[in-house]
Amino acid sequence: MQFAQRLQNVETSAIRELFKLLGKPGIISFAGGFPDPALFDVEGIAAASEAVLKNNPGPVLQYGATEGYQPLREGISRFMAGKGSTVTPEGLIVTTGSQQALDLIGKCMISPGDKVIVEAPTFLATIQCFRLYGAHIIGAPIDADGVDVDRLEALMKEHQPKLVYLIPTFGNPSGATLSLERRKRILEIAVRTRTLVVEDDPYGELYFDQAPPASMLALSDGVPGSRDWLAHCGSFSKILSPGLRVGWMIAPPELLAKATMCKQFSDAHTSNLTQAICAHYLTQDRLGDTLAVVRQTYAERARVMAQALRRELGDAIDFNAPQGGMFFWARLTGMNGQPAQAAEFAKRAIDQGVAFVPGAPFYAHDPDLATLRLSFATADVAKIEEGMARLKLALA
Repeated sequence: MQFAQRLQNVETSAIRELFKLLGKPGIISFAGGFPDPALFDVEGIAAASEAVLKNNPGPVLQYGATEGYQPLREGISRFMAGKGSTVTPEGLIVTTGSQQALDLIGKCMISPGDKVIVEAPTFLATIQCFRLYGAHIIGAPIDADGVDVDRLEALMKEHQPKLVYLIPTFGNPSGATLSLERRKRILEIAVRTRTLVVEDDPYGELYFDQAPPASMLALSDGVPGSRDWLAHCGSFSKILSPGLRVGWMIAPPELLAKATMCKQFSDAHTSNLTQAICAHYLTQDRLGDTLAVVRQTYAERARVMAQALRRELGDAIDFNAPQGGMFFWARLTGMNGQPAQAAEFAKRAIDQGVAFVPGAPFYAHDPDLATLRLSFATADVAKIEEGMARLKLALA
């Protein structure tokens, strides 16, 4: 078959390929970015499902508006207001997970050869998605406080990108959180350069102790003109259930209109049933209690992973402990003859019954081959302790 030329520059997900190796009995995986199913509010979701099917089943089992189920759009508007963002129901569309929002942005904004700036490293699926539409992707370096804004500004001046994609809060894979000062600067740069900034925020509610800085969406009210150059993607996948496949996109009206048109060609609309379940769930005031449990659990697992990494791997690895989200981003030091290539270390780790993701696929170009990502979200404390002990064996 003669496939479309755009497929020539896209490969299957390195993470999904890794999952094929995880069928080995007894393996402990820190590879996936999955929430822990034990923390799902099954009772609350079941009650919401029963309510929407009992009260008025016709509309939720029927075709619906591409923009989204209106009660959910209203619920998301209230949810965002609780996070400091002024968003009307008409100012957002519901998407089939936030991944679809990114795909719609790619469809609407990227022509072959257009330049796009992302963090280095960044979410692997975004690199793949934007490349599918022909983007030339440029990586901007990050540190513990998120993207280096001086370098970002210089890259924007040099390349004049079509858009900039960022995960400012508890990034995937970096775990980094963009500082308040940097968020404001980026909004100001967006206005000055008339460049669309895409803020992807699936992890912002997963903080451990202190809430992170306000989103760029919330801050945009204080930076004149910045809402005209800002798109915000949100999701219930990490805070309620990924299986519901409900996300949303907030964007300038002209982009929202184009995205709605493209979504009509894609899936007509996100499932009315799952939208209605989410809408009802939001009215029951259960999400706050659910998030409190998730935050406490993830905070404990992150603390244990940090301690175990330091104890078991010592000077073989460097990392910054995250303050929220789902990931550790680490770098092998190669000290004392220990592994310095994450891909090779990953193979040795699999032999010891533990899995993680090497960091190279998270870079659009010039990868740091010593980096790796570890997720603490799914494994319990006992498995984290055992997994780190197995990683120590893989060092030898």
